[in-house]
Amino acid sequence: MSVILRAEATATAPPLVLRPWREEDVTALVEVYRGDEPLRRWTRAPVNGIDDGLRWLDVRRRGWRAGTYFGFAAFEELPGGVEGRLVANVALKRPGGAAPVAEVGYWTAPAARGRGVAPRALEALTDWAFRTYGPDGLHRLDLLHQVDNTASCRVAEKCRFLYESTLPARPPFPNDGHLHVRRAPDAAPGPLSVVGGSM
Repeated sequence: MSVILRAEATATAPPLVLRPWREEDVTALVEVYRGDEPLRRWTRAPVNGIDDGLRWLDVRRRGWRAGTYFGFAAFEELPGGVEGRLVANVALKRPGGAAPVAEVGYWTAPAARGRGVAPRALEALTDWAFRTYGPDGLHRLDLLHQVDNTASCRVAEKCRFLYESTLPARPPFPNDGHLHVRRAPDAAPGPLSVVGGSM
């Protein structure tokens, strides 16, 4: 798990460095979840303490080993390449490890919102996914969010995930959802087949 991704700085925000989650990140992960009611509402696995954080981390480690779930912690990059504060999580979910369709998910820490963190982190993940697995193996990325998550909808649009359809609510999500799609640069449009739910 030595994959390191980067996103360029903007006029108002430092560059980002993205890498697989580590055990040393659990305390920061718990702090982000504790202080953010929207994050707790829109994600499936609440992190209420260190034990929850370690279980959350274990899912991501097993996903990397299986080649089915690639979770990245995103940090502000300080001078000298030093990791600053945790600002986001992005993930690629690829069932079976070889499916032509995968799903992306993300969240941003409350203190980092409004600074372009989510679009930059998602763009880095998207570029990596298509560069690594497409276009022969990975043809399309799906992005799903509940209809009331307007911030996530804006991120999808900024990253060129085009709106495809509205999906009916299904447990554990109480509201309908939007499906956004981005295809590999050389992939032709094909039939839709949603791979999962929001992460």
